[in-house]
Amino acid sequence: MAFQKAVKGTILVGGGALATVLGLSQFAHYRRKQMNLAYVKAADYISEPVNREPPSREAQLLTLQNTSEFDILVIGGGATGSGCALDAVTRGLKTALVERDDFSSGTSSRSTKLIHGGVRYLQKAIMKLDIEQYRMVKEALHERANLLEIAPHLSAPLPIMLPVYKWWQLPYYWVGIKLYDLVAGSNCLKSSYVLSKSRALEHFPMLQKDKLVGAIVYYDGQHNDARMNLAIALTAARYGAATANYMEVVSLLKKTDPQTGKVRVSGARCKDVLTGQEFDVRAKCVINATGPFTDSVRKMDDKDAAAICQPSAGVHIVMPGYYSPESMGLLDPATSDGRVIFFLPWQKMTIAGTTDTPTDVTPHPIPSEEDINFILNEV
Repeated sequence: MAFQKAVKGTILVGGGALATVLGLSQFAHYRRKQMNLAYVKAADYISEPVNREPPSREAQLLTLQNTSEFDILVIGGGATGSGCALDAVTRGLKTALVERDDFSSGTSSRSTKLIHGGVRYLQKAIMKLDIEQYRMVKEALHERANLLEIAPHLSAPLPIMLPVYKWWQLPYYWVGIKLYDLVAGSNCLKSSYVLSKSRALEHFPMLQKDKLVGAIVYYDGQHNDARMNLAIALTAARYGAATANYMEVVSLLKKTDPQTGKVRVSGARCKDVLTGQEFDVRAKCVINATGPFTDSVRKMDDKDAAAICQPSAGVHIVMPGYYSPESMGLLDPATSDGRVIFFLPWQKMTIAGTTDTPTDVTPHPIPSEEDINFILNEV
């Protein structure tokens, strides 16, 4: 009874917030519905793939060398670069994509493996009345539903348990998670629910038993980021994009625009990392999609260009599978320094993370002992 009264009282206090979020949710749904009409119209222009099977790397290199000029050259074969290449080639543009290492070898394969709107971002949006944060959460939840629909072989709903150690936090977190479900609207995967202390310990026996009150379970999506990145790059290749991994851009090509008299980028000098061969790839437009290496490519264009990227490192550690059940993750919202830690099942193991600390840009970053010890201490 005490819990029910607390929940009812919290709902009364939060009634205004619920009404506000519901109104914004319905408005955003209307806007999204109108935009979908444009998406459907644009989809009519997408042709069938040119190749049933992606061409070999040797064939792709020949295309890169023998094409006089591409419409678009994308530098970087991560999720952003591969997505740009697929978008461009399906619009009928002559497209090239080069990657210094392998596709998805960098940030695009080292995420927490979640597709989520961000419970913490929604909390900030409500507490600070930040409409931009709300829009970001709404869009992310829409994209979550989209990925679960278009790539069910790479994505799946995942229940995540949030342990509660104080009685007053139970209705507080419950209302917050219900708002998260509400913002998702028709894209809500499954309604959140409350677990008793005993049920929570059945799922995660390593939880601190003394102060545990109960837990709340909500649903988000889990996603194989590396395979999705590779699927996008392969699809771009099937539609006719010249895609090649282990192709490093060593310099940018430039020419003077006859109409404006200004010097502009007109392609890139590329080096085959495997053979050492170099050749020019010319393009009307060059897209820099190199993630943390953005500034290094920008300085090829202008060596005096000011840095615009502040790199940070997010560390995950892989632990034995018994730290989490196969079908449920755990969110610790109150670590020793206020950061959030996830414990998620992944391919018979458990991923724990993440941190967020400033770092230098390196091709192969190594986690610091401090970050590793922080995660282990929280575990």
